Amino acid sequence: MGQEQGLGQGRGLGRGRGRGRLKLLVGLVCVSLVGAAGCTSDESAGSGKTASAYKDGTLRVLASSELSDMEPVLKAAKKATGISVELTWSGTLDAAEEVASGKADGKYDAIWLSSNDYLRLRPEAAVKIGSETPVMSSPVALGVRPDALARLGWKPEEVTWSAVHEAVAAGRLTYGMTDPVRSNSGFSALVSVASGLSGAQAALSDADVKTAQPKLKQFFAGQKLTSGSSGWLATAYAKRGDVDALVNYESVLLAMNRDAKTDLTVVRPRDGVVTAPYPLTLLTSAPAGARESGRSLTDWLRGTEAQKLITERTFRRPVAAGVAPAGGLNPEKRRELPFPGSRQVADGLLASYENELRRPSRTVYVLDTSGSMAEGNRIGRLRDALTELTGTGNSGPGQRFRDREEVTLLPFGDKVKQVLTHVVEPGNPGPALDGIRKDAGALRPEGGTAVYASLRAAYEHLGKGNADAFTSIVLMTDGQSGDKAKDFESFHAALPEAQRHTPVFAVLFGDSDRKELTRITEVTGGRLFDATGGNNSLRGAFEEIRGYQ
Repeated sequence: MGQEQGLGQGRGLGRGRGRGRLKLLVGLVCVSLVGAAGCTSDESAGSGKTASAYKDGTLRVLASSELSDMEPVLKAAKKATGISVELTWSGTLDAAEEVASGKADGKYDAIWLSSNDYLRLRPEAAVKIGSETPVMSSPVALGVRPDALARLGWKPEEVTWSAVHEAVAAGRLTYGMTDPVRSNSGFSALVSVASGLSGAQAALSDADVKTAQPKLKQFFAGQKLTSGSSGWLATAYAKRGDVDALVNYESVLLAMNRDAKTDLTVVRPRDGVVTAPYPLTLLTSAPAGARESGRSLTDWLRGTEAQKLITERTFRRPVAAGVAPAGGLNPEKRRELPFPGSRQVADGLLASYENELRRPSRTVYVLDTSGSMAEGNRIGRLRDALTELTGTGNSGPGQRFRDREEVTLLPFGDKVKQVLTHVVEPGNPGPALDGIRKDAGALRPEGGTAVYASLRAAYEHLGKGNADAFTSIVLMTDGQSGDKAKDFESFHAALPEAQRHTPVFAVLFGDSDRKELTRITEVTGGRLFDATGGNNSLRGAFEEIRGYQ
């Protein structure tokens, strides 16, 4: 399950995230969807790697990262056709920007995203698309725990988006969903909910979104888990045990049942869904040899052998006539809900979600400003990475701290040096963003490395504020802690249950201890991000973490 990603002036949903090149020539490591989260290289974020020059018989493809589960299919394709596929992971909207700007020309021969719908909203991108052929499909669905299904008295085939909204608004259903600004599945889920609750019959418009806004706000009040990737969302969901459902692609939910041993009932709302058709799309800039390879690969992927393999291994639905869907895929059709009719509507929906609809965020940045941060301008890279998150005056969705967000900087050395908190006010974000920039610029390297005492201070700070928010801690350190892990672990174990759900997202940087940071993320239910790959890798890691806050 990939680190899907998106929008806002062509950035967001995956900018700088999970872009590791993967050559499918002999064989890869990850097969299952749950395991595939590890295939989208966190370590390559911000590394600046680019695709190689075109080689005959190798198709260079910019792809949605959830397609890492297609490894067995592409191995079979290489054996049958001789065509190797070289994938570079991206998000749908980030890919749209790369294509529209011309940066994809000569670098990639094709794109393979969950959908080209957003791409078509950009005329400068649409003209760069050659042939596009759907290879498989998966609708947005709701996976519900058996006890929640029984409590609600739902018959899965009769559930509508209105029924889901009513259950959430009444406090009878909670759920998790990936971040629409950085996740393909999250964006599709947002469009599904907005279309379903607005009653739109044609292309989703600003008026439709406005009509649905009160219900959308009620709906997103029930979101208890957010994530930048489906893989981490599945893991967090399994650990939590107090979240009733997940909104994601049908294929992801069924793969969770198989690979993570969950027992979700997959519900495709009766009033309609948004479906990802996964079109393999050749670019007009691709050389003749690549276009021929692309057509041959597409023909094979749509053949009977490949279609059977695809649906059995990935739980996506076949597009070829005569090939039956895998077991567990209900063949009953659903109406396709309307996609936004313009980029303005799509971006407006994202901005509304970010700044008005979703629960606000509270984040503490626990920042190592010990003496070792003076080495190699590490402190300068930290200042730059934090400043990048404040965006600019005209930043779009995903390009700055959100409205209503509480951001706390907690720099430490031998002890916590300061606790600096800013709240981004709706309609007047400037003062808070300016304050964060000023505080980031004032960070100075001095002292030792009291990681665990500083984490404890972060949890204590979060315990004093608004409980109805997505809370998280970002730990950045360039060295090994000078205090004791077991003291922090005892402290964490004694926290109230709600606070124990606050994850620590740790950033591997400089000379930090991977084993130590991995243990912290395991104890807290967080995730490790690697920022050791280059001068800009810390920016990339911080930006990627934004999808989890």
